[in-house]
Amino acid sequence: MADVEAKTGSSTSRAAANEPGEGRTPQTPAGGGSRPGRGKGGGAKSGKGAYHHGDLRNALISAATDLAREGGPESVVLRAVARRVGVSPTAAYRHFAGQAELLHAVKELGQERLARSMESGGHATTSEADGPESAEARMRALGHGYLSFALAEQGLYRVAFCRDTLHLSPLDGAFAPGKAVPGSDQEDGANWDFRSFGILVSALDDMVEQGRMPPERRPGAELTAWATVHGLAMLCLDGPLAGASPEEIHVVAERAFDVLIAGFTARSA
Repeated sequence: MADVEAKTGSSTSRAAANEPGEGRTPQTPAGGGSRPGRGKGGGAKSGKGAYHHGDLRNALISAATDLAREGGPESVVLRAVARRVGVSPTAAYRHFAGQAELLHAVKELGQERLARSMESGGHATTSEADGPESAEARMRALGHGYLSFALAEQGLYRVAFCRDTLHLSPLDGAFAPGKAVPGSDQEDGANWDFRSFGILVSALDDMVEQGRMPPERRPGAELTAWATVHGLAMLCLDGPLAGASPEEIHVVAERAFDVLIAGFTARSA
């Protein structure tokens, strides 16, 4: 009888140990959250590596930017970005509430890179002696800088101008010369949302100040200029100019800028 009871007790103990929540407590990673995934070789990934990345937000933006370069805005998917960085989607959601926030961060970066490309072209034409010719040359160089970025960074360029459901900033300076424009140097706390537009506004204002552009032609000129260069960029990316050589595109761009500047600088009758 004692032997039977001992065997029965042993079996009961083993059964209790196998019941969920009984006999043993599941181990929780340090810092809480779900269990870490298994890495190569079957070892568990540490909680620190999975959830406490040294600079996870910037790592996510960098990975999202790479995806944007490869496939445009449709490729910026939060789960895919988390996978590329090597963290769980839960960890990524601690930095971005959703895909829209991540896309906005990449969009802002794209606008920053576009603005820097424009400024680089504009600075290359800057001379010690400012004047009407210098203002016109800068305007032309900004257009080439814009176009160069669009062609070199096609996916990121598309993200820079994709529809942003989180931030739909109005172009407050589009019809009022001298009024602060979102993203321009004129505005305190400027961001990169429309920095490219702000650069264009400043260049047109300079053409007026240097006497190259009649003041009456200034209102709304930035939208005309922006539509010209952006439309040209899209023709080169998706339209009939997609197969054109760099030399052919440069010729087309120069002609477009000739016509645009001629209209801006024409004297009233």
